[in-house]
Amino acid sequence: MIILVCAFVLASGAAFIVYRLVGTQMDANAHHRTSKVATAARDLPIGTLIKPTDINTTEIVGDLPKDVILTPEAAVGRGVVSTLYEGEPLMGKRLAAVGSGAGLAATIPPGMRACAVKVDQVVGVAGFVVPGMRVDVIISGNNTASEANVTGMKVKTLLENIEVLSAGTNIQKDEEGKPISVQVVNLLVDPEQAELLSLASNDTKIQLVLRNPLDTQIAKPPGAEMAGLFGGPAPKPVAAAANRVVSVQTAPRPAPAPAPPAVWVVKVINGAKATSETFPAAGK
Repeated sequence: MIILVCAFVLASGAAFIVYRLVGTQMDANAHHRTSKVATAARDLPIGTLIKPTDINTTEIVGDLPKDVILTPEAAVGRGVVSTLYEGEPLMGKRLAAVGSGAGLAATIPPGMRACAVKVDQVVGVAGFVVPGMRVDVIISGNNTASEANVTGMKVKTLLENIEVLSAGTNIQKDEEGKPISVQVVNLLVDPEQAELLSLASNDTKIQLVLRNPLDTQIAKPPGAEMAGLFGGPAPKPVAAAANRVVSVQTAPRPAPAPAPPAVWVVKVINGAKATSETFPAAGK
C-alpha cells in the first residue's frame, strides 16, 4: 500500500507539472498577435506601377517586419524598384517614393543619375551589357589636334565598376545573361561622373568593358599610348609653329654713372662783380 500511495502521489505531481507547462504554452500561442499586411498578388518586376489588383492581404503572427506596408492603399500607385514575388510582403524600401511614378526614373537612387551611352556590337560587348551588369568605361582619342602626329592615340580608363541601369528599353535584370542588341545603355553614375561621360562622348570614343559583378576592386590603370605599343620611347612633343614661343634676348643695360661728389658752393658778390668758390662737403 505504501508503494502504491507513493506511486500515485508521484504520478499526480508529474501530471500537474505537465498540465501547467502545456497550458502555459497554449496560452502563449493563443495570445500571439496577428496582423494583416499587404502582399504581392503576382510577381512584380522592376518598374511596375502597382495597381489594386496586384495586392492581396495576409495575416502574419508575431512581430511585424520593419518597413512593412499594412494596407493596399499605401502601395497603390508606387513603382517597384526591386523585384517582388507572389505572396511576399510589400516593403517600403523596395517601392519608389509616393508620387515618383514607375519606369526607369523610379529605380534611380537619390543623388544618382542615369547617363545614356550610345553603343554598338563592339562598344556594348556583343550585347552582353545587360541591366544589372558592372562595366568599366574606357575612352580613346587625342588630347589636342596638334598631338595627332606626335604621340598618336591615347587610351584611358575613365570610370570603373559602374552599374548598367538599362539596356535599350529593358530595365529588367537578365538572370541568364542573354545578349541584347541595343543602341543605347543607361549607366548609374553620380553627377560628377555624368559630366565626365557627357564630355567624353563629344570628343572621344567610348568603350565599355564587362567585369565580374563580384569584383569591386578599383585598379586605376595608368593608360596607354600608341607609341608604347611598339616598345620604343614616346617621341618628344614638338610645339606647333602657331604656338611656338620665341625668346628675345635684350642687351644688358649700362651701369649707371657714379654720382658727382657733394660740394659746397659759396657765391661772393663784390659790388657789380660776383664770384663762386667751391669747397668739398664735410664727410663726403
